[in-house]
Amino acid sequence: MAPVELTNPDFTTREDPFALFGEWLEEAKKSEINDPNATSLATVDSDGLPNVRMVLLKDYDEDGFVFYTNFESQKGEEILATKKAAMCFHWKSLRRQVRLRGAVTVVDDAEADAYFASRARGSRIGAWASKQSRPLESRFALEKEVAKFTAKYAVGEIPRPPHWSGFRIAPVYIEFWKDGAFRLHDRVIFRRETETAPWTRTRFYP
Repeated sequence: MAPVELTNPDFTTREDPFALFGEWLEEAKKSEINDPNATSLATVDSDGLPNVRMVLLKDYDEDGFVFYTNFESQKGEEILATKKAAMCFHWKSLRRQVRLRGAVTVVDDAEADAYFASRARGSRIGAWASKQSRPLESRFALEKEVAKFTAKYAVGEIPRPPHWSGFRIAPVYIEFWKDGAFRLHDRVIFRRETETAPWTRTRFYP
């Protein structure tokens, strides 16, 4: 019987998880049909029950991974209460996955303002019109809110709503996973005690 071949282990020797993530994300941009920056975001509510949903990663660097949302939404309130969250990127076309978790901080106003200004005008109106995660009596009610704020901000710049900003996850755990034949996957885990501590790297069984 021929020996089972493991997947290419090259990435398992890398020292910098942020650089490796950047390379994988760039490859995903070339192969994923829609939203290569899409990620599942996990939080926990006041009863300790987990919640997960998809969001879009908007920025990342060695300080962490950034996404934006309505702070009065379910995820916004849960993150503000716990200051912790986790993400999972899955790129099916590449058969790769990245998981991370850590403490969460709010981005500064200048960063949030700059990103908000870069959004399409309709998306900026939507940030004002949507009472995210709260009951909606009808689609018409939402359209009325959109019309109201479209009229209010018919000309000039649209300011960022005070309840809308960004969160940054500073990971203390990042796992890179690559599919392997016969489920003999490659898994490499980077850990650190704090957001400023050095990383340790460990290879895990599949």
